[in-house]
Amino acid sequence: MDQEIKQRIETLKKEKDAVILAHYYVDGEVQEIADYVGDSYYLAELATTVPQKTIIFCGVSFMGESAKILSPEKTVIMADRSADCPMAHMVEVEKIREVRKEYPEVAVVCYVNSMAEIKAESDVCVTSSNALKIVKKLPNKDIFFIPDENLGRFIAKKVPEKHFIFNDGFCHVHKSIHAEDVKKAKELHPEAVVLAHPECTGDVLELADFVGSTSQIIDYATNSDEKVFLICTEMGVFYELLQKNPEKKFFSVGHRQFCPNMKKIHLDSVLRALENPEEEVEMDEAMRQRAVGPLARMLELAK
Repeated sequence: MDQEIKQRIETLKKEKDAVILAHYYVDGEVQEIADYVGDSYYLAELATTVPQKTIIFCGVSFMGESAKILSPEKTVIMADRSADCPMAHMVEVEKIREVRKEYPEVAVVCYVNSMAEIKAESDVCVTSSNALKIVKKLPNKDIFFIPDENLGRFIAKKVPEKHFIFNDGFCHVHKSIHAEDVKKAKELHPEAVVLAHPECTGDVLELADFVGSTSQIIDYATNSDEKVFLICTEMGVFYELLQKNPEKKFFSVGHRQFCPNMKKIHLDSVLRALENPEEEVEMDEAMRQRAVGPLARMLELAK
């Protein structure tokens, strides 16, 4: 049955001039049939360069929005429109405006894991892989980092000369990875190298041998001579880790490393999106124009 679905997807893709983009956290079966798999930064940039007119996005809503903001002439269709990121809603426009009043020289640095109206109120967007580089380049001393507090605190430690204002936002998957889980997993696998995503809490990051974005974790494990790793991020990444490193062993540190929104996307979802493209990302042009600046500035500063 799966083979029939895969063949149908391939046929429709060609007929409709569509490209399938998938995030590392969706199921392996979806990553397998995607044309491109990556983290949010890679996929946002890629959306601007692919020649196809239609993008089938296998990820959560803010990712589809980012693709539409950067490529308004393309049709962006979500594989599952109900797949959303709770963190993307954890900051409000009013809070940003209040901080701007209190700190007139502030730079509002917005993690791409946010909705369009939040990007529109920001000065620059960042991802977990380029946040440090971009914050260092900004002339502003005051930084309001939104929406994720853990990533903000991780960056702040590396740029002590700047003054950070934090927001009370988090990724529920990464926050559910506890230091005790890591210690217990390390007892079971004492030889393992601990790789963690900066959305994890500070006590987890202190136990990590390497902290980086999803793609940086994959690169680190692939380039390392070590053979056993404890992975502190969403378990969808195991598919790519094992594709690139079949001879190495990867272990999670707890049973909660699972994003239910990313896991809403299946082969059926991709086929449905191609057959009945009803999940198209629509955006008010005035909002898009306001949101594109911070994203474009990210692409420029990240070079």
